[in-house]
Amino acid sequence: MHYKAPLPEDIERLKTQLGLTGAQMAELFGVAGDRAFRRYTSKSESIKNKRELGAHMLFFGMARLVLKPRDIEAVLARMREAGAEIDLTAPSGSPEQDGEQQP
Repeated sequence: MHYKAPLPEDIERLKTQLGLTGAQMAELFGVAGDRAFRRYTSKSESIKNKRELGAHMLFFGMARLVLKPRDIEAVLARMREAGAEIDLTAPSGSPEQDGEQQP
């Protein structure tokens, strides 16, 4: 598989096209909130402040935009069969999201 992440400008353009806030984009892509999402639109050279949008995250967000709710639920059901716990209505910042203890 070849994947080249979208540039920060591309992600910002998508946000504008969709008419979403940073918090809504964070929810769409499954990140912890507006602050975390801003790292994907940052043009900073600092590794601390900048992140590339991984293929899995982009796929997840675009699938939520394109697929019918029943198709999303079918994928989630299959994930649960594989042993995952997932609830798209839970806040993205909840500790259960990544399974790691929070301070």
